[in-house]
Amino acid sequence: MRSLKFSAHLVPLIESGEKTVTWRLFDDKFLETGDELSFINKETGEEFGTAKITWVSLRTLGTLSDEDWEGHERFDTDEAMYEQYRKYYLGKDVGPDTAVKILTFEFTPKS
Repeated sequence: MRSLKFSAHLVPLIESGEKTVTWRLFDDKFLETGDELSFINKETGEEFGTAKITWVSLRTLGTLSDEDWEGHERFDTDEAMYEQYRKYYLGKDVGPDTAVKILTFEFTPKS
């Protein structure tokens, strides 16, 4: 089973059901609808649950619609969003033309 890592501050949002969408840039896993994934806390390395991808959409960060934000955490500004993703992706060039894969998922917590 493939895995996705999440920053520790996002884990409670996923577990509570508030976060039901993740955005992935530079998708090297070729994620698609129906994929089953292990969700990992990036800081601890521990699995906190599993998920199934129920919907996939492709956009650029500069063309996100209000619908794309549903189930995803917000940023104060576009620049704050770009900066956060630069940190996630270790300094890669991130801006309005960067492709983003929007993944909606059904989460099952680890029992």
